[in-house]
Amino acid sequence: MRYDLVIFDNDGVLVDSEPISNRLLAAYLTELGHPTSYEDSIRDYMGSAMHRIHDLVQERTGERLPAEFDDTFHRRVFAAFERELEPVAGAVDVVAKLAADGVPYCVASSGSHERIRVGHRTTGLVRWFEEARIFSSQDVGKGKPAPDLFLYAAERMGAAPERCVVVEDSPLGVQAAVAAGMDVYGFTAMTPAARLAGATELFSGMRELADLLN
Repeated sequence: MRYDLVIFDNDGVLVDSEPISNRLLAAYLTELGHPTSYEDSIRDYMGSAMHRIHDLVQERTGERLPAEFDDTFHRRVFAAFERELEPVAGAVDVVAKLAADGVPYCVASSGSHERIRVGHRTTGLVRWFEEARIFSSQDVGKGKPAPDLFLYAAERMGAAPERCVVVEDSPLGVQAAVAAGMDVYGFTAMTPAARLAGATELFSGMRELADLLN
């Protein structure tokens, strides 16, 4: 194994949540008077922590999102997860193989701990990710593209940054991994390869990832 630790992003890498959450985010922002298409949401917010949504809306419009924005959005997302969410095709096989081989791994997500756990319970990934393997931007207060979350996960898992690889599907996540001094494999299932140009390697399916990690 080339690495001492494999760090997975969650949304779009382990759970196929990006289509659901970005559809609902675009609809909610539009409802609040900030017209946003699904494509806009993917481009501007995919892979980001909630504070980035607030910051960008205020920067662009001069208006603050309502105080209940996060709670309302998460309530809508979690309800949709219960109905629709599936694991990313092949992701469970990759994680199960790492576990069987004794390779350290974890998840480091811009999403909240609650969002991560709801997604894992719904998709069955909870079996592979006990609490000690779960890290959220909530733990560090500064989300991607800052390197803080990945550095924190590596420290908690006892791995040097240069011995870690991050699996990411968003430009913000790739930027964060590079800033942390880690290799990063960019997943191009939803994101054009050109937007993940800083990645060490690119892959379009989990079978390819399994080969890259071996």
